[in-house]
Amino acid sequence: MSKQFDVIVIGAGPGGYIAAIRAAQLGFSVACVDEWKSATGGPAPGGTCTNVGCIPSKALLQSSEHFHHANHHFAEHGIAVEGVSMDVAKMVARKDTVVKQNNEGILYLFKKNKVSFFHGRGAFVKAQPEGYTIEVSGAASETLLGKQIIVATGSSARALEQAPFDEKNILSNDGALRIGAVPKKLGLIGSGVIGLEMGSVWRRLGAEVTILEGLPTFLGVVDEQVAKEAHKAFTKQGLKIELGVTVGAVKAGKKGVSVAYTNAKGEAQALEVDKLIVSIGRVPNTTGLNAQAVGLKLDARGAIEVDGDCRTNLPGVWAVGDVVRGPMLAHKAEEEGVAVAERIAGQHGHVNFNTIPWVIYTSPEIAWVGQTEQQLKASGQAYKAGSFPFLANGRARALGDTTGFVKILADAATDEILGVHIVGPQASELISEAVVAMEFKASAEDIARICHAHPSLSEATKEAALAVDKRTLNF
Repeated sequence: MSKQFDVIVIGAGPGGYIAAIRAAQLGFSVACVDEWKSATGGPAPGGTCTNVGCIPSKALLQSSEHFHHANHHFAEHGIAVEGVSMDVAKMVARKDTVVKQNNEGILYLFKKNKVSFFHGRGAFVKAQPEGYTIEVSGAASETLLGKQIIVATGSSARALEQAPFDEKNILSNDGALRIGAVPKKLGLIGSGVIGLEMGSVWRRLGAEVTILEGLPTFLGVVDEQVAKEAHKAFTKQGLKIELGVTVGAVKAGKKGVSVAYTNAKGEAQALEVDKLIVSIGRVPNTTGLNAQAVGLKLDARGAIEVDGDCRTNLPGVWAVGDVVRGPMLAHKAEEEGVAVAERIAGQHGHVNFNTIPWVIYTSPEIAWVGQTEQQLKASGQAYKAGSFPFLANGRARALGDTTGFVKILADAATDEILGVHIVGPQASELISEAVVAMEFKASAEDIARICHAHPSLSEATKEAALAVDKRTLNF
């Protein structure tokens, strides 16, 4: 006998677990199915983000930043330390604890909101007049029947054809988070977000890091001025970045990994490293979903085809997050999850792709929302630009971190903010003001007229807004 629910969510990553909770808040009976396992084999909801992505990478970044400051910046503050060392095993164990706390937090939220959780892989079996039969295969198999189905199965790391992941020497984001000792030499193929963040972690701890990027430009999706500033900062830190390369044979041996490649000049090169992180993007995770059993339509990439409201080609079946079109970002998945739950309830869910913020948690941090300057030029949009350096910001000086700037792009005629780009300290936090402003169709003048606390990093945003009208006060 099938267990029946109003809504069944397949996947408990950011899109899935948030969709389940919001649906339950709206009065639906909800089940959430997820197969992710902890080290002990128990349930580990949270998806890639919680288990091998956003959360654990930030834990390692924080640990490595403390280590870097102790070695290189404490003396500036009059703090004398000697014999600083890093216990990598303890650092990784702390990361694992942070992950576990997040896993347990999601399970608690399911219980609090009366969401029924099933630990196992969810797959379609057939369509019925009452909805869809979902088979859960795991430690205890279950058959569920749902009137509405939300697919939130996320994505998986894309591998190089000539270098499949072994998670020992050739690493995806998963293996990169479980390196047990500081490698002497670390290689990265692709300057993806996770790759750059992990490269930053191990560089701070003493690794010699080389990044091989196939594109001729660094961080091509980022505003060009920001990308140049970041490239300068990363190079100064010791990251070796080679652009326009073509990767050839990759061989893993007992002593490490050998990468043959051709550089931008067409010269044959070889890179010998202890560990290799491959960060060339991600692919939608629809394997095992048994989409063909019900005729769920996938595109050429294997992503689930949806309309602007996340509806699939099947009545009562929705899909959100990395498994559909759009940016593969945890917060984008969350917003879609909430919107779908509300649409099922007859409400009007809201997701504005134009105001989804992007963040790279390197040092300096990089964050942006809206259009880049090169996008505006390409579209022929008339705009004004204003920027302000953290070098002229009092709080940044006090922090001892004055790298980077805030840049605001506004419509030349209406002054409406079209994009905000930040490279520098706490960019991940500063970008939220820009998101709020753009959601409310604010002008650069609006931000310029708002009182910002002094001294604060956010004053750089106000000054950048003033710069749009060429009237900065502190630079």
